Amino acid sequence: MDVSVAMWGLTIGGLCALIAADFFIGGRKPHEVSLKEAGIWTAVWVALAGLFGLGLLVFAGGQPSGEFFAGFITEKSLSVDNLFVFVLIMAKFAVPTVYQQRVLMVGVLIALVLRAVFIAAGAAIISTFAWVFYIFGAFLIWTAWKLIQEARADEEETEFEENRLLKAVEKRFPSTDGYHGTQLFIVENGKRLMTPMLIVMLAIGTTDVLFALDSIPAIFGLTQDPYIVFTANAFALMGLRQLYFLIGGLLKKLVHLSYGLSIILGFIGVKLVLHALHESGAHVPEISIPVSLGVICAVLAVTTATSLYASRKRALAEAGNGESRLRDKDSADV
Repeated sequence: MDVSVAMWGLTIGGLCALIAADFFIGGRKPHEVSLKEAGIWTAVWVALAGLFGLGLLVFAGGQPSGEFFAGFITEKSLSVDNLFVFVLIMAKFAVPTVYQQRVLMVGVLIALVLRAVFIAAGAAIISTFAWVFYIFGAFLIWTAWKLIQEARADEEETEFEENRLLKAVEKRFPSTDGYHGTQLFIVENGKRLMTPMLIVMLAIGTTDVLFALDSIPAIFGLTQDPYIVFTANAFALMGLRQLYFLIGGLLKKLVHLSYGLSIILGFIGVKLVLHALHESGAHVPEISIPVSLGVICAVLAVTTATSLYASRKRALAEAGNGESRLRDKDSADV
Protein backbone atom coordinates (compact mmCIF):
# COMPACT_ATOMS: atom_id res chain seq x y z
CA MET A 1 0.00 0.00 0.00
CA ASP A 2 1.46 3.36 -1.07
CA VAL A 3 1.13 5.80 1.84
CA SER A 4 2.20 9.41 1.35
CA VAL A 5 4.11 11.48 3.88
CA ALA A 6 0.98 13.60 4.38
CA MET A 7 -1.03 10.48 5.21
CA TRP A 8 1.60 9.37 7.70
CA GLY A 9 1.49 12.79 9.31
CA LEU A 10 -2.31 12.79 9.42
CA THR A 11 -2.39 9.32 10.98
CA ILE A 12 0.19 10.12 13.65
CA GLY A 13 -1.57 13.43 14.37
CA GLY A 14 -4.90 11.61 14.71
CA LEU A 15 -3.40 9.05 17.09
CA CYS A 16 -1.85 11.82 19.19
CA ALA A 17 -5.25 13.55 19.34
CA LEU A 18 -6.90 10.33 20.52
CA ILE A 19 -4.23 9.82 23.18
CA ALA A 20 -4.68 13.43 24.36
CA ALA A 21 -8.46 12.98 24.55
CA ASP A 22 -7.98 9.77 26.53
CA PHE A 23 -5.69 11.60 28.96
CA PHE A 24 -7.82 14.71 29.49
CA ILE A 25 -11.12 12.83 29.74
CA GLY A 26 -10.15 9.81 31.78
CA GLY A 27 -6.55 10.05 32.95
CA ARG A 28 -5.74 13.65 33.93
CA LYS A 29 -6.94 13.29 37.53
CA PRO A 30 -5.55 10.24 39.40
CA HIS A 31 -8.37 7.96 40.55
CA GLU A 32 -9.30 4.32 40.92
CA VAL A 33 -10.64 3.03 37.60
CA SER A 34 -13.99 1.26 37.91
CA LEU A 35 -15.01 -1.73 35.81
CA LYS A 36 -17.62 0.43 34.08
CA GLU A 37 -15.09 3.08 33.07
CA ALA A 38 -12.58 0.45 31.92
CA GLY A 39 -15.27 -1.36 29.94
CA ILE A 40 -16.47 1.80 28.19
CA TRP A 41 -12.96 2.90 27.18
CA THR A 42 -12.01 -0.63 26.07
CA ALA A 43 -15.09 -0.69 23.82
CA VAL A 44 -14.19 2.79 22.49
CA TRP A 45 -10.66 1.73 21.48
CA VAL A 46 -11.89 -1.50 19.88
CA ALA A 47 -14.56 0.46 17.99
CA LEU A 48 -11.96 2.98 16.79
CA ALA A 49 -9.76 0.14 15.55
CA GLY A 50 -12.77 -1.35 13.77
CA LEU A 51 -13.58 2.00 12.11
CA PHE A 52 -9.98 2.38 11.00
CA GLY A 53 -10.05 -1.12 9.47
CA LEU A 54 -13.31 -0.34 7.67
CA GLY A 55 -11.74 2.90 6.40
CA LEU A 56 -8.91 0.85 4.91
CA LEU A 57 -11.50 -1.42 3.31
CA VAL A 58 -13.27 1.52 1.64
CA PHE A 59 -10.22 3.51 0.54
CA ALA A 60 -7.52 0.86 0.10
CA GLY A 61 -9.33 -2.43 -0.53
CA GLY A 62 -9.90 -5.77 1.14
CA GLN A 63 -6.25 -6.88 1.31
CA PRO A 64 -4.92 -4.01 3.52
CA SER A 65 -8.08 -4.15 5.64
CA GLY A 66 -7.74 -7.89 6.21
CA GLU A 67 -4.05 -7.49 7.06
CA PHE A 68 -4.88 -4.77 9.59
CA PHE A 69 -7.55 -6.82 11.36
CA ALA A 70 -5.32 -9.92 11.44
CA GLY A 71 -2.44 -7.84 12.79
CA PHE A 72 -4.60 -6.01 15.33
CA ILE A 73 -6.13 -9.21 16.73
CA THR A 74 -2.71 -10.87 16.92
CA GLU A 75 -1.10 -7.90 18.66
CA LYS A 76 -4.07 -7.54 21.01
CA SER A 77 -3.90 -11.20 22.03
CA LEU A 78 -0.12 -10.99 22.52
CA SER A 79 -0.54 -7.79 24.56
CA VAL A 80 -2.79 -9.64 27.02
CA ASP A 81 0.32 -11.63 27.93
CA ASN A 82 1.96 -8.30 28.82
CA LEU A 83 -0.68 -7.73 31.47
CA PHE A 84 0.65 -10.63 33.55
CA VAL A 85 4.01 -8.85 33.77
CA PHE A 86 2.34 -5.48 34.43
CA VAL A 87 0.60 -7.02 37.45
CA LEU A 88 3.98 -8.24 38.76
CA ILE A 89 5.55 -4.80 38.21
CA MET A 90 2.72 -3.02 40.04
CA ALA A 91 3.07 -5.44 42.96
CA LYS A 92 6.88 -5.20 43.12
CA PHE A 93 6.87 -1.40 43.26
CA ALA A 94 3.74 -1.28 45.46
CA VAL A 95 2.04 1.24 43.19
CA PRO A 96 -1.07 2.72 44.88
CA THR A 97 -4.26 1.88 42.99
CA VAL A 98 -5.05 5.55 42.46
CA TYR A 99 -1.81 6.07 40.48
CA GLN A 100 -1.81 2.86 38.42
CA GLN A 101 -3.62 4.32 35.42
CA ARG A 102 -1.09 7.18 35.15
CA VAL A 103 1.78 4.68 35.31
CA LEU A 104 0.22 2.55 32.57
CA MET A 105 -0.55 5.54 30.35
CA VAL A 106 3.02 6.85 30.31
CA GLY A 107 4.49 3.34 30.20
CA VAL A 108 2.40 2.42 27.16
CA LEU A 109 3.43 5.65 25.40
CA ILE A 110 7.10 4.76 25.98
CA ALA A 111 6.40 1.27 24.62
CA LEU A 112 4.68 2.72 21.53
CA VAL A 113 7.67 4.95 20.72
CA LEU A 114 10.11 2.06 21.16
CA ARG A 115 7.96 -0.20 18.98
CA ALA A 116 7.87 2.45 16.26
CA VAL A 117 11.68 2.29 16.20
CA PHE A 118 11.53 -1.53 16.00
CA ILE A 119 9.00 -1.36 13.15
CA ALA A 120 11.10 1.12 11.16
CA ALA A 121 14.19 -1.06 11.61
CA GLY A 122 12.28 -4.22 10.70
CA ALA A 123 10.80 -2.66 7.55
CA ALA A 124 14.24 -1.46 6.43
CA ILE A 125 15.80 -4.89 6.97
CA ILE A 126 12.99 -6.73 5.17
CA SER A 127 13.11 -4.42 2.16
CA THR A 128 16.87 -5.01 1.82
CA PHE A 129 17.30 -8.64 2.85
CA ALA A 130 14.49 -11.02 1.87
CA TRP A 131 16.18 -13.95 3.63
CA VAL A 132 15.40 -12.34 6.99
CA PHE A 133 11.96 -14.02 6.73
CA TYR A 134 13.69 -17.33 7.43
CA ILE A 135 15.15 -15.88 10.63
CA PHE A 136 11.82 -14.35 11.71
CA GLY A 137 9.98 -17.59 10.99
CA ALA A 138 12.49 -19.75 12.86
CA PHE A 139 12.48 -17.32 15.79
CA LEU A 140 8.67 -17.41 16.06
CA ILE A 141 8.61 -21.22 15.95
CA TRP A 142 11.29 -21.33 18.66
CA THR A 143 9.33 -18.78 20.74
CA ALA A 144 6.18 -20.90 20.36
CA TRP A 145 8.03 -23.95 21.67
CA LYS A 146 9.48 -21.91 24.55
CA LEU A 147 5.97 -20.72 25.52
CA ILE A 148 4.75 -24.31 25.67
CA GLN A 149 7.72 -25.31 27.85
CA GLU A 150 7.08 -22.41 30.22
CA ALA A 151 3.37 -23.24 30.42
CA ARG A 152 4.15 -26.89 31.24
CA ALA A 153 6.67 -25.85 33.90
CA ASP A 154 3.70 -24.70 36.04
CA GLU A 155 5.63 -22.22 38.16
CA GLU A 156 3.64 -21.32 41.26
CA GLU A 157 5.39 -18.07 42.05
CA THR A 158 6.83 -15.68 39.50
CA GLU A 159 8.73 -12.52 40.30
CA PHE A 160 9.51 -9.55 38.11
CA GLU A 161 13.20 -9.19 37.29
CA GLU A 162 14.44 -5.73 36.38
CA ASN A 163 16.19 -5.33 33.03
CA ARG A 164 19.69 -3.89 32.71
CA LEU A 165 18.51 -0.44 31.66
CA LEU A 166 16.27 -0.13 34.71
CA LYS A 167 19.05 -1.32 37.04
CA ALA A 168 21.44 1.23 35.52
CA VAL A 169 18.94 4.08 36.02
CA GLU A 170 18.29 3.10 39.66
CA LYS A 171 22.03 2.82 40.34
CA ARG A 172 22.99 6.13 38.77
CA PHE A 173 20.12 8.33 39.94
CA PRO A 174 19.16 8.45 43.64
CA SER A 175 15.48 7.96 44.36
CA THR A 176 13.02 8.42 47.20
CA ASP A 177 11.51 5.56 49.17
CA GLY A 178 7.89 6.66 48.85
CA TYR A 179 5.58 8.11 46.20
CA HIS A 180 4.96 11.85 45.98
CA GLY A 181 1.72 11.96 44.04
CA THR A 182 2.35 11.79 40.32
CA GLN A 183 5.64 13.72 40.53
CA LEU A 184 8.60 12.14 38.76
CA PHE A 185 11.28 14.22 40.54
CA ILE A 186 11.39 16.13 43.82
CA VAL A 187 13.96 18.33 45.52
CA GLU A 188 14.85 17.12 49.01
CA ASN A 189 17.59 18.73 51.15
CA GLY A 190 18.85 20.53 48.06
CA LYS A 191 19.15 17.32 46.04
CA ARG A 192 17.08 16.38 43.01
CA LEU A 193 15.69 12.88 43.59
CA MET A 194 13.80 10.51 41.32
CA THR A 195 10.54 9.06 42.64
CA PRO A 196 9.36 5.44 42.29
CA MET A 197 6.70 6.77 39.87
CA LEU A 198 9.33 7.36 37.17
CA ILE A 199 11.01 4.00 37.85
CA VAL A 200 7.82 2.00 37.44
CA MET A 201 6.92 3.92 34.26
CA LEU A 202 10.30 3.01 32.80
CA ALA A 203 9.77 -0.59 33.93
CA ILE A 204 6.45 -0.83 32.08
CA GLY A 205 7.79 0.82 28.90
CA THR A 206 11.12 -1.00 28.64
CA THR A 207 9.74 -4.41 29.60
CA ASP A 208 7.35 -4.18 26.63
CA VAL A 209 10.41 -4.15 24.36
CA LEU A 210 11.02 -7.79 25.31
CA PHE A 211 7.52 -8.66 24.15
CA ALA A 212 8.06 -6.71 20.94
CA LEU A 213 10.83 -9.15 20.04
CA ASP A 214 8.17 -11.71 19.14
CA SER A 215 5.15 -9.51 18.37
CA ILE A 216 6.91 -7.41 15.72
CA PRO A 217 8.14 -10.43 13.69
CA ALA A 218 4.67 -11.96 14.15
CA ILE A 219 2.85 -9.06 12.54
CA PHE A 220 5.47 -8.83 9.77
CA GLY A 221 4.47 -12.41 9.06
CA LEU A 222 0.96 -11.17 8.31
CA THR A 223 1.84 -8.00 6.41
CA GLN A 224 5.02 -6.30 5.23
CA ASP A 225 3.35 -2.88 5.03
CA PRO A 226 4.98 -0.61 7.69
CA TYR A 227 1.84 1.58 7.82
CA ILE A 228 -0.40 -1.34 8.72
CA VAL A 229 2.18 -2.78 11.13
CA PHE A 230 2.43 0.55 12.97
CA THR A 231 -1.30 1.30 13.14
CA ALA A 232 -2.16 -2.25 14.27
CA ASN A 233 0.42 -1.98 17.06
CA ALA A 234 -0.78 1.51 18.01
CA PHE A 235 -4.45 0.52 18.36
CA ALA A 236 -3.54 -2.68 20.22
CA LEU A 237 -1.33 -0.84 22.72
CA MET A 238 -3.45 2.25 23.30
CA GLY A 239 -6.34 0.26 24.74
CA LEU A 240 -4.04 -1.81 26.95
CA ARG A 241 -4.39 0.46 29.98
CA GLN A 242 -8.17 0.05 30.15
CA LEU A 243 -7.88 -3.68 29.43
CA TYR A 244 -5.59 -4.00 32.46
CA PHE A 245 -8.34 -2.78 34.79
CA LEU A 246 -11.11 -4.63 32.94
CA ILE A 247 -9.68 -8.16 32.98
CA GLY A 248 -7.07 -7.82 35.73
CA GLY A 249 -9.04 -10.20 37.94
CA LEU A 250 -9.62 -12.65 35.09
CA LEU A 251 -5.97 -13.08 34.09
CA LYS A 252 -5.46 -16.03 36.43
CA LYS A 253 -8.40 -17.79 34.77
CA LEU A 254 -6.76 -17.70 31.32
CA VAL A 255 -4.74 -20.80 32.16
CA HIS A 256 -4.42 -21.92 28.53
CA LEU A 257 -3.46 -18.53 27.09
CA SER A 258 0.20 -19.48 26.65
CA TYR A 259 -0.80 -22.55 24.64
CA GLY A 260 -3.03 -20.45 22.39
CA LEU A 261 -0.33 -17.83 21.84
CA SER A 262 2.23 -20.54 21.08
CA ILE A 263 -0.06 -21.99 18.39
CA ILE A 264 -0.55 -18.53 16.85
CA LEU A 265 3.17 -17.73 16.87
CA GLY A 266 4.04 -21.17 15.48
CA PHE A 267 1.42 -20.79 12.74
CA ILE A 268 2.74 -17.36 11.73
CA GLY A 269 6.30 -18.71 11.86
CA VAL A 270 5.39 -21.44 9.37
CA LYS A 271 3.63 -18.82 7.23
CA LEU A 272 6.82 -16.73 7.19
CA VAL A 273 8.99 -19.69 6.17
CA LEU A 274 6.57 -20.59 3.35
CA HIS A 275 6.58 -16.97 2.20
CA ALA A 276 10.41 -16.93 2.21
CA LEU A 277 10.50 -20.16 0.18
CA HIS A 278 7.98 -18.72 -2.27
CA GLU A 279 10.08 -15.55 -2.67
CA SER A 280 13.10 -17.78 -3.34
CA GLY A 281 11.29 -19.40 -6.26
CA ALA A 282 10.16 -22.62 -4.58
CA HIS A 283 6.72 -23.92 -5.53
CA VAL A 284 5.11 -24.00 -2.11
CA PRO A 285 1.60 -22.93 -1.02
CA GLU A 286 1.18 -19.58 0.72
CA ILE A 287 -1.28 -18.99 3.54
CA SER A 288 -3.75 -16.21 2.70
CA ILE A 289 -4.86 -13.45 5.06
CA PRO A 290 -8.47 -14.76 5.37
CA VAL A 291 -7.10 -18.16 6.42
CA SER A 292 -4.69 -16.51 8.88
CA LEU A 293 -7.46 -14.38 10.36
CA GLY A 294 -9.73 -17.43 10.72
CA VAL A 295 -7.04 -19.52 12.43
CA ILE A 296 -6.11 -16.72 14.86
CA CYS A 297 -9.75 -16.07 15.85
CA ALA A 298 -10.51 -19.79 16.19
CA VAL A 299 -7.45 -20.42 18.39
CA LEU A 300 -8.29 -17.50 20.68
CA ALA A 301 -11.94 -18.58 20.98
CA VAL A 302 -11.04 -22.18 21.81
CA THR A 303 -8.29 -21.11 24.23
CA THR A 304 -10.62 -18.75 26.10
CA ALA A 305 -13.39 -21.37 26.33
CA THR A 306 -11.09 -24.14 27.57
CA SER A 307 -9.39 -21.76 30.03
CA LEU A 308 -12.68 -20.70 31.62
CA TYR A 309 -13.85 -24.34 31.76
CA ALA A 310 -10.61 -25.50 33.38
CA SER A 311 -10.68 -22.62 35.88
CA ARG A 312 -14.28 -23.35 36.83
CA LYS A 313 -13.52 -27.06 37.23
CA ARG A 314 -10.52 -26.28 39.42
CA ALA A 315 -12.56 -23.87 41.58
CA LEU A 316 -15.26 -26.51 42.11
CA ALA A 317 -12.64 -29.09 43.04
CA GLU A 318 -11.00 -26.72 45.54
CA ALA A 319 -14.41 -25.91 47.03
CA GLY A 320 -15.15 -29.63 47.38
CA ASN A 321 -11.79 -30.26 49.05
CA GLY A 322 -12.44 -27.38 51.43
CA GLU A 323 -15.81 -28.81 52.46
CA SER A 324 -14.26 -32.25 52.90
CA ARG A 325 -11.55 -30.88 55.20
CA LEU A 326 -14.18 -28.97 57.19
CA ARG A 327 -16.24 -32.17 57.67
CA ASP A 328 -13.13 -34.07 58.78
CA LYS A 329 -12.34 -31.34 61.28
CA ASP A 330 -15.87 -31.40 62.67
CA SER A 331 -15.70 -35.19 63.01
CA ALA A 332 -12.39 -34.94 64.84
CA ASP A 333 -13.81 -32.31 67.21
CA VAL A 334 -16.79 -34.54 67.99
